[in-house]
Amino acid sequence: MDTLVRIKRAVVAGHYGFSDKAETEMDRDNITETDVAESILSAAAIHKTLRSTSPSRKHAREKLYIIVSTNLSGTLIYTKGKLESKAGVDTYYFLVSSKKAL
Repeated sequence: MDTLVRIKRAVVAGHYGFSDKAETEMDRDNITETDVAESILSAAAIHKTLRSTSPSRKHAREKLYIIVSTNLSGTLIYTKGKLESKAGVDTYYFLVSSKKAL
């Protein structure tokens, strides 16, 4: 199944959350959780896939997905997150960055 579809399904189910960094960026840019969810759900593609280099990650070299898309008001939003699965089922999309795109 397409990764973006898997991410969107996790978001539709309400299975997503935000890091402290993402919440700080959202506060700074005056965007809400709803804005971020709308942006992800309206995305046509994943902009880029990265491998995490952070030593604090659960698994070395986790995949991080960058999505750049507008919310329903037309605000362009940049998000970076990881899709977590348990027993082969996508259960949670965790956003490590969420801010207005430049």
